[in-house]
Amino acid sequence: MEIPTPRRPRLRKRWLAGVAAAAVLVGAGTWTAVASDSAPTVHRDDQTMEMPGARIDTSYFTADDGGDRRRPAVLLGHGFGGSKNDVRAQAEKLARDGYAVLTWSARGFGKSTGTIGLNDPAHEVKDVSRMIDWLAERPEVQLDAEGDPRVGMSGASYGGAISLLGAGHDPRVDAIAPVITYWNLADSLFPDGVFKKLWAGIFFSTGGGCDTFEKQLCEMYDRVAVAGKPDAAARELLAERSPSAVGDRIKVPSLIIQGQTDSLFPLSQSDAMAKAIKSNGAPVAVDWMAGGHDGGNAETGRVESRISSWFDHYLKKDTGVDTGPAFRVSRTGGVDSTDGRALLRGATSDSYPGLRSGIANIPLTGREQSFDNPAGASPPAISTVPGVGGGLSQLSSFGMGLALDFPGQFARFDSRPLDTSLQVTGSPTVRVTVKADTDDAVLFGKVYDVGPDGRQVLPSQLVAPVRVEGVKAGDGKSVELKLPAIDHKVEAGHRLRVVLAATDLAYASPATPATYTVTMDGGLSVPTAPALSTAAPTLAWWVWGLPLGGVLIAAALLLTARRRVSAPAPDPELADVPLQITDLSKRYAKSADRYAVRDLSFRVEKGQVLGLLGPNGAGKTTTLRMLMGLITPDAGDIRVFGHAIRPGAPVLSHVGSFVEGAGFLPHLSGRDNLELYWRATGRPTEDSHIEQALEIAGLGDALARAVRTYSQGMRQRLAIAQAMLGLPDLLILDEPTNGLDPPQIREMRDVMIRYAADGRTVIVSSHLLSEVEQTCTHLVVMDRGRLVQAGPVAEITGSGDTVLVTTAGQVPEPVVDKIAAMPGIGSAIRTDEGLLVRLDGADTNTLVTELIRMDVVLTGVGPHRRLEDAFLTLISGASA
Repeated sequence: MEIPTPRRPRLRKRWLAGVAAAAVLVGAGTWTAVASDSAPTVHRDDQTMEMPGARIDTSYFTADDGGDRRRPAVLLGHGFGGSKNDVRAQAEKLARDGYAVLTWSARGFGKSTGTIGLNDPAHEVKDVSRMIDWLAERPEVQLDAEGDPRVGMSGASYGGAISLLGAGHDPRVDAIAPVITYWNLADSLFPDGVFKKLWAGIFFSTGGGCDTFEKQLCEMYDRVAVAGKPDAAARELLAERSPSAVGDRIKVPSLIIQGQTDSLFPLSQSDAMAKAIKSNGAPVAVDWMAGGHDGGNAETGRVESRISSWFDHYLKKDTGVDTGPAFRVSRTGGVDSTDGRALLRGATSDSYPGLRSGIANIPLTGREQSFDNPAGASPPAISTVPGVGGGLSQLSSFGMGLALDFPGQFARFDSRPLDTSLQVTGSPTVRVTVKADTDDAVLFGKVYDVGPDGRQVLPSQLVAPVRVEGVKAGDGKSVELKLPAIDHKVEAGHRLRVVLAATDLAYASPATPATYTVTMDGGLSVPTAPALSTAAPTLAWWVWGLPLGGVLIAAALLLTARRRVSAPAPDPELADVPLQITDLSKRYAKSADRYAVRDLSFRVEKGQVLGLLGPNGAGKTTTLRMLMGLITPDAGDIRVFGHAIRPGAPVLSHVGSFVEGAGFLPHLSGRDNLELYWRATGRPTEDSHIEQALEIAGLGDALARAVRTYSQGMRQRLAIAQAMLGLPDLLILDEPTNGLDPPQIREMRDVMIRYAADGRTVIVSSHLLSEVEQTCTHLVVMDRGRLVQAGPVAEITGSGDTVLVTTAGQVPEPVVDKIAAMPGIGSAIRTDEGLLVRLDGADTNTLVTELIRMDVVLTGVGPHRRLEDAFLTLISGASA
């Protein structure tokens, strides 16, 4: 669905004055990474920007795209208590997708200085405008006008709010995608005049305490926490720092993603922002994901993909990109038997229904009821527990959850059992009359789903607080309670139960004991959003993946059968050599001059454990895939025991591999999975050597259990055992320790060493240099597709040409560059201790003399022989 972009006034030279006051770069560094061998290289420049009152730590990401075209920019903010490092992975993906991406640590977080202002327009928002000034000066960033870059903003929670505020304060922002964030922070922390004490306390504790906040914010928190209720000044202070304060100025395409399991910033916050922005004439899409601040499934991949599509449409102006439905909500559709997680499916509609669409009225029974607010509001009822409730709320659809109301502290009103199922989507409401023996009553409203067996579930563990004043005298006060917005299906035969409690663990209730009396004025008004259509439940991957995999394997065997005939003759001189690679090259797809691997040659002998090392994008995975016959090289030769490798080559039966994980049938035991796999190969049972493989893998009694009960480490070891079936002479492992904790990594190290002990050969690709150093006997170091160095580990780490120079302070980058350019110096890189220098002809005395001449204050000079440092030195030298 294509929604036209609203027109907005373009900025002209009035922004050029802002450029003069833009951030000053006081330090820079470069880091390079790619997601895979076939993806473009991503460059990261770390820079510190000088802002008034703070130094802001930033990272700037761009990718090689084979040209010099300008590209849109994206600013990515992080969540409260985090830093720029939290969004690095998303920044890299966006950079590979053709964006210039700037991330930063907000004031008071990460390595940035300054105090936390809760997105104060005078500080944090001004920092955003200065960063946009900086982007406008970058030659690779697309401009809409002089000083006006094409830029989008996104981020979660704290970072989502700054996206909204950036769009409201700086008209150069072109599109936004805020995630699980707030529209009005005062409404979020003081809903209906009730202090959300647990979440507020978490804010100030994760922020580092009062010393890290602006003074007025700390004073406000102390005042409200002691009083137990907000005052007008506290509400005003938070409201003026909220996106709602500039809501009438946010006029850009907005993708609003909010969490269903979120007691901090509930769905009502996204409802308010969607309505306000849409009233300004801007395109708006709303997405209710399954997770939130309380936990649950964050749907990271789907959410980030939708954000990318949103920016492609509105920043790249690619009208062919589908931005998705105007409204989507994630719903549970069963349980994945592999890990017990709820399966998700989406319900969508062509327009956002709001929180009150398709109203159904459900009669409630229950007389006038009185209940107590105990002294000190203790013990409190339990509904939401920040950080815990969301994990439980995932299972609310299956009749599980955590909620507790103490007898004598609540009133309840029930419906009759439902004749048909009811899908609640939005915010139910109920009207009640409240009386009290004090003038200030605080109630907590919630709606339970009650099964035929009496078990009650609180959807998403959410509760709605309300403060009712002026209820002491007369006939009481009639109020409409807006209950929590949810998306929940109530099955036929179940009842709806409305509970009004006097206390709740997450909120502050009056400490003075009181008695409340509540009368129900009518029934429960329930929104059903009838325009929504729900997708079919998602099948577990193995239901369709295994049959499809079998078809693909059969097709591959048929297609490659003829190729085997034309393979080169075996080389008898290499009959005892497990692997020899000669002049191997592989170009990127659709490229004539860009190589994933180029002119690579090395040899592996029996009994070696060879580590294949290199930064992301070095060509390691491409090399392994060619070695296993999965892809065909463009040039060069691969020989395993003298036989040329081709897809389907018989010699591949001597090669075992673990690459990109293994798929297992979750309901079968570990042993059954291995036996089924071996039978599928068509080879004799006695050739599997399954007992020996299992002994090496060390799975023990776990082999008899269903794989779905396995930990990640056990799954990895089972996958290694599968690769070892038949005891292949050459075992290839690509990142075998991914996802393992330190004890599991040590176990995996022992597995590899035991396997090679009998003269077999292991090739392992890993980014954990310390493990490679302890496990491998030999190394092949690659960078940018080429061989950098090959040889025994001791030879590479023990070479005397690497010198560690420790210094009294950090060496300035220009000085490092001068040292690297000196005659006889191979490379110089800065470390936390000083400098790591590779000598290439010069001696240590010459180096020390030159450093002193450059006024570098030395504290020590000596050889350095760790693999990590040798690796960094080799890569630095190869990149020079």
